[in-house]
Amino acid sequence: MNGLSPRLQLTVFIVAAFIVNYIPLLNLPFLWSQTFFHEISHGFAALATGGSIHNIVLRFDGSGQCTTSGGLSFFVSFAGYAGSALWGYLIYRIAAGLNAGSSKIMVGAMILLLAGTLVLWARDVVTLLILLVLLAMYSLPLFRRLWFSVTSFIRLVGVFVILESIRSPLYLLDGRDIGDGAALAQKTGLPEMIWIVIWFIIALLLLVKLWRDLPAARKTS
Repeated sequence: MNGLSPRLQLTVFIVAAFIVNYIPLLNLPFLWSQTFFHEISHGFAALATGGSIHNIVLRFDGSGQCTTSGGLSFFVSFAGYAGSALWGYLIYRIAAGLNAGSSKIMVGAMILLLAGTLVLWARDVVTLLILLVLLAMYSLPLFRRLWFSVTSFIRLVGVFVILESIRSPLYLLDGRDIGDGAALAQKTGLPEMIWIVIWFIIALLLLVKLWRDLPAARKTS
């Protein structure tokens, strides 16, 4: 992998993320990761605007919910899809510039975020189980190389989260009039479709920015 240019490495991870997404069971922890970053983005938006988090719910089917109070409701509703895309971008962008030792520190920080969520905001058995699975998945690369290095693992997670953030707003096109898009439509009077398109574009532009941020050729000494 180190012999490939940074952009070609990104291409490899995009292909790998697509493949992982269609492998039953293996794809679940990655889907849950995207859901986790979506819900924690709602929560952080509430905290950042003076609100509070009551609980975070993760479900086996990849759906979730973050219950908050206070804060700026528009910002909280908007932050889920936009935030998860930004998480994916930052995870990959930071990991691409790290060595294995620094990457372990980054994984450790992600583990602390998961553990903090488990302790502070998980209230049901399913959420607890999912968070424990995610903690196990994120911990394994710290102790065993398996089939990837810890740096590659982080980048795979980042790419998967971005790609799922591109696709997941499209799930709102179900005619049920529920979810973040419907909430923003009620708050602003703008159709839900507008918000779906905005989230789709944000995630897509972050993937394009990630590509442009990376050099086209491998650095040589």
